[in-house]
Amino acid sequence: MIRVLLSLFLVIAALPARAEVDIKEVTTPGGLSAWLVEDHSIPFVALELRFRGGASLDREAKQGATNLMVGLLEEGAGDMDAQGFARTRDALAAKFSYDVSDDAVSVSARMLTENRAAALDLLRASLVEPSFAPDAVERVRQQVLSGLRSAQTDPRSLMNKAMDRLVFGDHPYGSQLEGTIASVESLTRQDIAAAHARALTRDRVYISAVGDITEAELAILLDGLLGDLPQEGAPLPAPADLNLPGGIEVVPFETPQSVAAFAQPGVDREDADFFAAFVLNHILGGGGFESRLMTEVREKRGLTYGVYSYLADKDAAQLWMGSVASANDRMAEAISVIRDEWARIREKGVTAEELQDAKTYLTGAFPLRFEGNGPIAAIAVGMQMDGLPPDYIANRNDMVNAVTLDQINRVARERLDPEALTFVVVGQPDGLDGQVN
Repeated sequence: MIRVLLSLFLVIAALPARAEVDIKEVTTPGGLSAWLVEDHSIPFVALELRFRGGASLDREAKQGATNLMVGLLEEGAGDMDAQGFARTRDALAAKFSYDVSDDAVSVSARMLTENRAAALDLLRASLVEPSFAPDAVERVRQQVLSGLRSAQTDPRSLMNKAMDRLVFGDHPYGSQLEGTIASVESLTRQDIAAAHARALTRDRVYISAVGDITEAELAILLDGLLGDLPQEGAPLPAPADLNLPGGIEVVPFETPQSVAAFAQPGVDREDADFFAAFVLNHILGGGGFESRLMTEVREKRGLTYGVYSYLADKDAAQLWMGSVASANDRMAEAISVIRDEWARIREKGVTAEELQDAKTYLTGAFPLRFEGNGPIAAIAVGMQMDGLPPDYIANRNDMVNAVTLDQINRVARERLDPEALTFVVVGQPDGLDGQVN
């Protein structure tokens, strides 16, 4: 019955977006900071934690340690094995998820108010007292290894790996966050425990909570949840020295359809030109079927089912990226069209109508992201990591609408760089043998 109630509350929590999101800043007695959006309409709380650093903190020759560690957080904690942990969590009708990226370890928790204390005790055990039992380590290790072996025959995985290696070189971003087969096979329990101590620390945790909880309650609970974690983590990596030489690098792979990633230098989230670049990207390749790239590459020429671009703002690097897939005998043409459109929008800019359509879409779609406690909590913790103020939600659409035609076309001229636009192709593309500069 309790699981049925939780499902009902999740549905209720996903009702249409609220007109306003009132974020309160909370500081715990132990010195932790958090953002809170109180909502006592249903007895349910969503909690989001982000630990900055993520897989980029892996030590040399220990790639994949953080990923393996995160995969073990719910595989036994305290005096509970993996099955005992799962049974206890399910009995509380709680939901926990753990993930890792290059820049963060992410922890999400959903719980009913009546079980909040017990659910947070269990969550604390997974974060502070993971057992890393030998049988669990080997089980999760084999799961990771299975994924790595599968990736060796997946064109997109090969594409992403080759692009990272080309662009980032020896920087931590240049290696797979999952590690390699050799590195994962060599990881010991000591390596996993060391990764835990490096990544899950109080000095780099960001916290948001949304739902049926007060400021005073949250402050007390957070100190209990995170107070026993190490105070300081491993040093964060230095900014990446990007290698974007332009041209095309081909990774031969037997497949009827090639896949390609492309990239040029991006725009930092804190840059004064960010919003103009954000709107420009929507027009160029981020706006689905209405974008320039989709129109030119798919609609007019039928070269692909999909092509897109996006701004990738990583902690240590900013890229303007995209991807396309096409038949081997048409990939060269698809790349040529993308390059041409990149140059055309740089030289001729966008129209007033395109700008207005982009603003209408981007401002109209933004409130739809706030459809429940969980999404609001995730957005709030992401805002903290990006250094955005609590009133960003209220002001964001105004910043989109403030982008002028002169500004967006200046940014197109100054920021788009067809000469630096670098492609990595995986497949057997006709006319693109080896590396073309």
